[in-house]
Amino acid sequence: MANINYEEICQLALDFRNRCFLNAYEAIDCEKLLLQLNVLTLFRPLSTSFSGMCEKKKDKRFILINSNQVLSRQHFTIAHELYHLFVQKEFKIHICNPGSTNTKDIEEKKADTFASNLLMPELGIKRLIPLSELKEGIKLSTLFKLEKYFSVSHTALLYRLKDLKLLTKDEVERYSKAPVIKYAQLYGFDTKLYEIAGNEKVIIGDYAILAKEKFDRNKISESHYIELLSEIGIQLPDIVNEKN
Repeated sequence: MANINYEEICQLALDFRNRCFLNAYEAIDCEKLLLQLNVLTLFRPLSTSFSGMCEKKKDKRFILINSNQVLSRQHFTIAHELYHLFVQKEFKIHICNPGSTNTKDIEEKKADTFASNLLMPELGIKRLIPLSELKEGIKLSTLFKLEKYFSVSHTALLYRLKDLKLLTKDEVERYSKAPVIKYAQLYGFDTKLYEIAGNEKVIIGDYAILAKEKFDRNKISESHYIELLSEIGIQLPDIVNEKN
């Protein structure tokens, strides 16, 4: 974690939670948080090397997420992009691949650390781990419980626990070899978190509302309005003239 003030990033994540009226231990609902923050977010199938990107102009903020990646990965990317949009001092539009081990970009490393702390708060993690396991070692079943609760990947959780000194390097290596989907099913959890989310063309925000308002004010043509809505999977050829 060279060149990163880890404690400072942890505090930034906690401050951001407070700003969003989230306590220090609860899990985050990414969709609700994006709506609360008024961040227009689009999900599109993209290449495997592209996890997401963000952009902001004045008070308008936008995130693009790769819908071809598993759900837990998408959650981490959203949290990563929130760092760039709301915390990073000198914002520059760029493509992100959160969790990449070979990045030399200091802001990317900060964004990853912020995302990990934001999604998996220390207090929340420790509240869910039985006291006996905190003393004697965390069970694999508890790891899957934590992943489910915080909606994060197996790998992200392991490294977060290592940062908190709740797992050793050897334990991380051992647990990382566990067949994730198999054990999730074994412990009674669904596997949606570890699968492609199937949310291609999902949109979070006021995209459709803004398009409708522009159409109602005659700022865009009917054909343009239909085209904008079709981009997010809405077909309204029969009701576009019903202006309210």
